[in-house]
Amino acid sequence: MKKLLASTCLAFAGAVLATGAGAAECGSVTVASMNWQSAEVLSALDKLILEKGYGCEVEITVGDTVPTITSMVEKGVPDIAPEGWVDLLPEVVNRGVEEGKLVIAGDALPDGGVQGWWIPKYVVDAHPDIKTVADVLKHPELFPDPEDGSKGAVFNGPQGWGGTVVTAQLYKAFGAEAAGFTLVDTGSAAGLDGSIAKAYENKQGWIGYYWAPTALLGKYEMVKVDFGVPGDAAEWKRCNTVADCPDPKPNDWPKDRVATLVAKPFADRAPKEVSDYLAKRAWSNDTVNKLMAWMTDNQADGETGAKHFLAENADLWTKWVSPEAAEKIKAAL
Repeated sequence: MKKLLASTCLAFAGAVLATGAGAAECGSVTVASMNWQSAEVLSALDKLILEKGYGCEVEITVGDTVPTITSMVEKGVPDIAPEGWVDLLPEVVNRGVEEGKLVIAGDALPDGGVQGWWIPKYVVDAHPDIKTVADVLKHPELFPDPEDGSKGAVFNGPQGWGGTVVTAQLYKAFGAEAAGFTLVDTGSAAGLDGSIAKAYENKQGWIGYYWAPTALLGKYEMVKVDFGVPGDAAEWKRCNTVADCPDPKPNDWPKDRVATLVAKPFADRAPKEVSDYLAKRAWSNDTVNKLMAWMTDNQADGETGAKHFLAENADLWTKWVSPEAAEKIKAAL
């Protein structure tokens, strides 16, 4: 994947230079906004920066991963998908890159989309010896089952989620039931969030499935537990992600690549300054978590969240843009 990123970034820059687009006007640009909070605020951020910093005319199009990326490959629209979860549609993305219809400008989340099992930081602080899932399973008393205090509990997501299937398989693979843990079905996203909030309010131990970037992890400080084993991609595909597979093995949860995707027609005509911005624009899960927590607390939409980010994080975003664009954006704020 690193080789793919390097080659596609070079292709992106090369295409721009070859057409002399550096001196061209930005023109109209369509930016995809996926239907979740982190993607919404990132698309709004791109809109503000491209409009205020580079004079683009930006239209936001709302969609989801599969139809958006498929359309970019097959039809060349929209122009930009700021938060493309590549590993959710690897065949389409790879085909688009190989056929010269799609460009990976850079990684929007360099630390990747993260899924796994998490515990509160205050538990880690009180018990620094707990670092891996195996360590957790030695202490069911620290992670009490809400229905049976004599047992520990691993909290799972609702039915229908891929992460719920994987958690159930890893629960079996690591022998959590034999270690004195039950697998708790939280029933819904709200139920899962509520179980974490309740644990925090009572300063109790909690372990279960969650992911980043999310507003909840910006509000509650959680630590991802190390699975303590090397990742095995073949085993992951064979059994860890298959609900009825009878013999799952311990495995590490792979990170999802989250990249900025650009349709080739726009890559060919984009001004160099715009292509440079899209290649450099990246933020961490911690940054996005905190921003989304602020948005949730203030009932803010993507545009309001983007303006808040620009106002509070000039030390970060000014590294993404040219000095001239930075001054224009600051003036617009």
